[in-house]
Amino acid sequence: MSPRPTIADVAALAGVSRATVSFVLNGRPGVAAATQERVRAAAAQLRWNPSRTARALSTGRARAVGLVLTREPELIGVDPFYPAFIAGVESVISQSGDGLMLQMCGPENEVETYRRLAADRRVDGVLLTDLRVDDPRPALVGELGLPAVAVGGREGAADLPTVNLDDRLVVADAVRHLVDLGHRRIAYVAGPLEYRHARRRRQAWAEALSDTGLPLGLVLPGGFTAAGGAHATQMLLSYAKPPTAIMYANDLSATAGMAAAQAAGLDLPRDLSVVGFDDISLASWTRPSLTTCRADATSWGSSSARTLMELIEHGTAGDVEMEPAALVVRSSTGLVPTPGPRAEGDAHGG
Repeated sequence: MSPRPTIADVAALAGVSRATVSFVLNGRPGVAAATQERVRAAAAQLRWNPSRTARALSTGRARAVGLVLTREPELIGVDPFYPAFIAGVESVISQSGDGLMLQMCGPENEVETYRRLAADRRVDGVLLTDLRVDDPRPALVGELGLPAVAVGGREGAADLPTVNLDDRLVVADAVRHLVDLGHRRIAYVAGPLEYRHARRRRQAWAEALSDTGLPLGLVLPGGFTAAGGAHATQMLLSYAKPPTAIMYANDLSATAGMAAAQAAGLDLPRDLSVVGFDDISLASWTRPSLTTCRADATSWGSSSARTLMELIEHGTAGDVEMEPAALVVRSSTGLVPTPGPRAEGDAHGG
């Protein structure tokens, strides 16, 4: 078995120094075009690729970006949003040979996780997702000198570049869609209110109801989880005057809520209309198919990665506005239930 070729072999074949080979293959300026072509041809002929470690040492880069998630690992596994988001990130960074370092941690050691990533130079930059109220991370990455992009909105992002998706207008569109179908009791199953995007969607729902002249509907926490969505739905249906429509902060809680309503004997959408958020791939396959607010998680991930790579390479990057989320009307929403035994019971329920 022949030994693996080295940078010295490439330099000898091309008739240049090893430093010149390094300059050419790391894209540094100052090498004549003819010499660059000769070096690349020699590397191709020898089937030589620089080791990742060597390239990191020569460029001073870790060749990796970081994503720290403080959600429970089991929740990441069942929520389809993050796999799609990560796929979008990978589609960009893989083109340059960079990798993604995914870290799971609890709230109690989140700050230490970022400090360790910066101190050990494990990553060249990080993506900050799930921005929270009083989130320490934007200030922390500034203190650490760690390039970072805030994903989801400008509020609370300090001076970081942001990748934004307007999710307020689509929530208002969903409320109007339900109102147009005759619904007047529209409940909301909310995500954790420590997250800014969860607060923003809940507020958009409340404002849309007010704009249509309707009183604030029932609100229960769902936690972005299937168990939370199912439990909240069961509670809402137990009221003397249950809602005729329920909006959920994400599709995972919505699909579980649909299952809970069907298990209680309701026919969807005849007895209850349901709206989710995200438009995960499962949404079009539920029965009935789920009306939802489409936020393209894969495009969100790729846009975030491109912005972070630009920041790492050039030291600056502008904010990015993604296409606003759009309402996708499917079969889980329908006309408000007509008067009948169930509706009459509601009318006498107080």
